[in-house]
Amino acid sequence: MPASTAPRQAPPQTPSPSPPSAPPPSPAPDPAGPVAPPPPPSRARPDTGTGPSEAEAVPGPEQEGIPGEPPAPRDAPGEVPGTGETESGAEDSAESGTESSTEGGTGRGPGSRGGGSSRGADTRALTQVLFGRLKSLVPGTAEHGRVRGALIEANLPLVRYAAARFRSRNEPMEDVVQVGTIGLINAIDRFDPDRGVQFPTFAMPTVVGEIKRYFRDNVRTVHVPRRLHELWVQVNGATEDLTTAHGRTPTTAEIAERLKIGEDEVLACIEAGRSYHATSLEAAQEGDGLPGLLDRLGYEDPALTGVEHRDLVRHLLVQLPEREQRILMLRYYSNLTQSQISQELGVSQMHVSRLLARSFARLRSANRIEA
Repeated sequence: MPASTAPRQAPPQTPSPSPPSAPPPSPAPDPAGPVAPPPPPSRARPDTGTGPSEAEAVPGPEQEGIPGEPPAPRDAPGEVPGTGETESGAEDSAESGTESSTEGGTGRGPGSRGGGSSRGADTRALTQVLFGRLKSLVPGTAEHGRVRGALIEANLPLVRYAAARFRSRNEPMEDVVQVGTIGLINAIDRFDPDRGVQFPTFAMPTVVGEIKRYFRDNVRTVHVPRRLHELWVQVNGATEDLTTAHGRTPTTAEIAERLKIGEDEVLACIEAGRSYHATSLEAAQEGDGLPGLLDRLGYEDPALTGVEHRDLVRHLLVQLPEREQRILMLRYYSNLTQSQISQELGVSQMHVSRLLARSFARLRSANRIEA
């Protein structure tokens, strides 16, 4: 029986490179209608402040268009492009000029950055609108008071700027601001918008003047008349000029000749200038070991009061009859009793008592007449 032969296997063939496949044919249109493509992945950035999320890693259409270029920056929803402010915040900043710390409405206040100028302009515009409404209202009404209060609040930065000029006076800044606010209220009541003057220009001298009046009348240790205060400023200026010119401290005569005033007025101004500073009574005077002012002050001597009283009584005694003068001298200078006086004069004690009472009545009457 012939041997069976195994079927010969074909040798393995090396696959030849296939030609580029043609794009698959587009699917036949569905008679039921086109199928909507799936929605693109969400690219919303969660507002967590922790960095980019996984959703941002999915490339969007704008990123696939130009390879190698970063995506264009996108503003947050509701944000004004290029400002970093939300739309509502920008509107609030444009509509309210009450919280901007401007210098007299010029937009150069403390803490103002790039938007300080616009805030100052907004404050001026708001002030102009409020003055227009205030002029059409009847004083004393509720609406008039409300608009007037809004004007005060809108221009408080002007008061703070004026008060900051007096920081070196060592007075509480809140007190100075309150005094300046009084000047602001007076300026609002006297301002006439029809004259074409900006309100900060009109109000600043009034506010500063009110603050200066406060320091002049209330802060000094001793009240100084206004004329002496103004002259004291001139004396200080002349003293500095003469010291620079001569290289030494000028004399009183030189200062008086420079200002065309008397030497007594110069001395009065120098004394008035000392009222700005209080000196401790316990402080040592110009050197170690010297006693303070308190140690050099004399104490009240009770004997001085007695001297005045005795001189007054002696003046009144000469107006009494001689007999009554003698009774008073025996009673109060010789310290005799009424019984001893009665024996000395040879009268009764009752009569001595009556003479003393009558003498006292005459002395009181004479003292009232002279007073």
